[in-house]
Amino acid sequence: MKRRVVITGMGVVSPIGSGDIFWENVKKGKCGIDFIESFDTSDFSVKIAAEVKDFDPTLYMEKKESKRMDRYSQFALAAADIAVKNSGLDTKEVDSDRFGCIVGSAVGGIHTIEEEHVKLLKKGPNKVSTFFIPMMLSNMASGLIAVKYQAKAVNVSTVTACATGANAIGESYKRIQDGICDVMIAGGAEAAITPCSIAGFTVLTTLSTTTDTNRASIPFDKDRHGFVMGEGAGVMVLEDYDHAVKRGAKIYGEIVGYGATCDAYHMTSPDPSSEGASKSMFNAILDSGIQPKDITYINAHGTSTLYNDKFETQAIKKVFKEISKNLYVSSTKSMTGHLLGAAGAVEAIICVKAIEDSFIPATINHKETDPELGLNFVPNVGITKEFDYALSNAFGFGGHNATLVFKKYKG
Repeated sequence: MKRRVVITGMGVVSPIGSGDIFWENVKKGKCGIDFIESFDTSDFSVKIAAEVKDFDPTLYMEKKESKRMDRYSQFALAAADIAVKNSGLDTKEVDSDRFGCIVGSAVGGIHTIEEEHVKLLKKGPNKVSTFFIPMMLSNMASGLIAVKYQAKAVNVSTVTACATGANAIGESYKRIQDGICDVMIAGGAEAAITPCSIAGFTVLTTLSTTTDTNRASIPFDKDRHGFVMGEGAGVMVLEDYDHAVKRGAKIYGEIVGYGATCDAYHMTSPDPSSEGASKSMFNAILDSGIQPKDITYINAHGTSTLYNDKFETQAIKKVFKEISKNLYVSSTKSMTGHLLGAAGAVEAIICVKAIEDSFIPATINHKETDPELGLNFVPNVGITKEFDYALSNAFGFGGHNATLVFKKYKG
């Protein structure tokens, strides 16, 4: 018999705030996009991003420890710290052999790679940091979290580009549902606002080059022209329902469905048929045991690129058919920018909070919907509405598709 899986803790580090302030700023429609401060963009056509400002890792870990981590790992440890404290879980009381961790990153330690490469070229090989290798590895955030909380069951780092965080949560959900684990720490982290990374995405022509911070990340708008790089982390504590109830945990919601497919089409372009994306949603809904009509809100992948928004909308219409006109579909990347490997996890947390708080977030800075798309993209102002089910999409380069379905907790 499949076990119920509930969410008992959530932690976010983001361009619009960390911890509790994050959700309050989502509700307010705060935009976290600004001019890049972490490096000189004089020679770059891309000048803006959604950076995490004033981040202090020593609020979440020892200073010495933080210096041995890449920025993405610092974000991951911080989000895990917030999530575990939010859960009220005494990790020392958990059976460590049934306590796992799946936290991924699409890019990993690119800050460290770039910094150490400069050292190599300028000062020679003996000046490269002793901690270079563990700092740059994309699995290290998950490993460090497991060490901190003594999670000795499965420890895996998903690497599925922008679907990474959603896949991490989905795979963790299945570990608990199938009875392998009782508790999982799951999510994604990213810190890829670096010169090389921005340059690379720029030459791919995927990034917005505008300097108007309020018209840069504009998903589903007819004038959309590219995504805005963001950074941060999202982490959930998932538990077996009986385990959570036994310890008297506050339950924020349930995860009830997971779908994962591959376009098998192209390195970077989504499949124009939208078959993979639509099957991912269909499979997640099927897994949840509900019907498409039961879904009220979709947190779209919604990157603000021409093809992603077009083909995702096409996929939604394929799955939901005539009832797609009744859906509320928004992209909170309009606020946070695109957090790459962390996006799916942060947006999953938004879905849980939206259901719990009876509030559907807006797609901010929206002027005119692309007439080809034609769904309710919740322009500019969020909506107070009680509902039971939300769906979250995350799609990544390489054709990775992941969809999660969340349910209001009713005991």
